[in-house]
Amino acid sequence: MPTWAVLQHVSFETPALIGTEAERRGIDLRINRMDLGQEVPPVEEIDGLIVMGGPMGVMDTAEHPGLLAELALIEAALRRELPVIGVCLGAQLLAAAAGARVYRGPEEEVGAGTVTVTTDDPVLGQAGTELPVLHWHGDTFDLPAGAELLASSDAYPHQAFRIGERAYGLQFHVEIGREAAATLLPHLPEDVEFTEAQRREIESSGIPVISRFFDLVA
Repeated sequence: MPTWAVLQHVSFETPALIGTEAERRGIDLRINRMDLGQEVPPVEEIDGLIVMGGPMGVMDTAEHPGLLAELALIEAALRRELPVIGVCLGAQLLAAAAGARVYRGPEEEVGAGTVTVTTDDPVLGQAGTELPVLHWHGDTFDLPAGAELLASSDAYPHQAFRIGERAYGLQFHVEIGREAAATLLPHLPEDVEFTEAQRREIESSGIPVISRFFDLVA
């Protein structure tokens, strides 16, 4: 049974539908709660890596020193060409581990929206031109050297990218199932509306994206 590590930064941002699909495929998911001071596993002990979101930024290593260990693990996973999927903060950590600059974006992008898919990539390329997503970020990043840009939005041109064949960064959320939404929604800003209809639309498009990722890296 393959073993994948999940780096989770807050209680309310779980792997959600990514975790559901991984477990359906017989993957042993091991949750590492970075917010509780747990350590990252040695790269030699994992077969894949899922890096979730959180309210901190890549630059906040003084307040969150565990981010340095996360960056080192992601860099080691890239060197070994392990499958990696980074979501929101996880995408920013993936970009930073690959040598790219991470910095404040032009404005916060929060709530239901879309990204424009810019590629025929095997994971995102079949999602249609406009992919429904949940945005929740205020940082952005330069595209890592050698990475392929996969999706953009008006405010944030770098929304998704791929490094090599098996490492994906998604600045947005497509993994929000019903249970995850119930946990996540109370933490969204009060002025952000996120309806059940919007969640269902994101889930309907997101499940095939997640499935294609695991098809690709299997």
